[in-house]
Amino acid sequence: MIYVMGAGRSGSTILGVTLGNCSGVFFAGELDRWFARSGVPRRAEPELRRFWDQILPLVEDAQALFDSRTGWIERSSAALDPRKLATRRRLRRRYRLGSERLYRAIASVTGATHIVDTSHYPLRARALQALPGVELYLLFLVRDPQRVVASLGRDDVVERRFDVPTSNAYLWLTHLLATRVFLRHPRERRMFVRHEDFLADPDGVIRQLLDWAGSSAPPPPLGSLSVGVPFHGNRLIDAELVELQPPPRTPEPRSRITALLQLPWRAVFSTLAPAARAGGRSPLRCTAAPR
Repeated sequence: MIYVMGAGRSGSTILGVTLGNCSGVFFAGELDRWFARSGVPRRAEPELRRFWDQILPLVEDAQALFDSRTGWIERSSAALDPRKLATRRRLRRRYRLGSERLYRAIASVTGATHIVDTSHYPLRARALQALPGVELYLLFLVRDPQRVVASLGRDDVVERRFDVPTSNAYLWLTHLLATRVFLRHPRERRMFVRHEDFLADPDGVIRQLLDWAGSSAPPPPLGSLSVGVPFHGNRLIDAELVELQPPPRTPEPRSRITALLQLPWRAVFSTLAPAARAGGRSPLRCTAAPR
């Protein structure tokens, strides 16, 4: 299991798509939504529905979790609400068991040696660390906070918008929890990577991640990446094919508040190891072809 952890809007979907195009690797998308949606994906494409219809009967006792508040175990904000503590404790054992059964079902149907889950919540990662039957590889992904804050404030996406102070508070909480979970994970099964390093050298970063996860598969062709059948994700998964291209020259988003508030994390992230680094190639961007 390769679990991509970090803040939303940090590039987990495109990283998951790229890994999912490697031999033996299956990109499952944001699997935290599997319980919330009772095993039924949001999109109605026949291939997508056929695949996930195979998974549901293989997850024993899944129904017991469909009507529960699994988001209280996963979402970072739940850690700040003591009223949810009792519910989280009551659900934790069933949640872990259901998650392990879900991963096993996906592995059985796909025959994959590696499954990529881009749910990104640090508290979900912490819960998955206790699964005895899953070899968890934890990938902590971060992106330039200016870009994340700008993305969280966009009004042309279906996700909720957040103002600059709220976005910065979200980043602080997520990074605090993620760093703690990361450092408590075995060093040989954790990896830190910046989204900008991935775009600068996707072949090199993917090669490092595959070697780290024990896969000998070569990096995929970057000009035609199949999105596959991920259960949930951002609007990128609505495309059929994805291509990484050199980005256009656009003004960098700048917020003095963000620069000041996120400055301490530059020092923290510089110490996290091991880390996958870029080799200095030209940066790329992601474009998607509609289905």
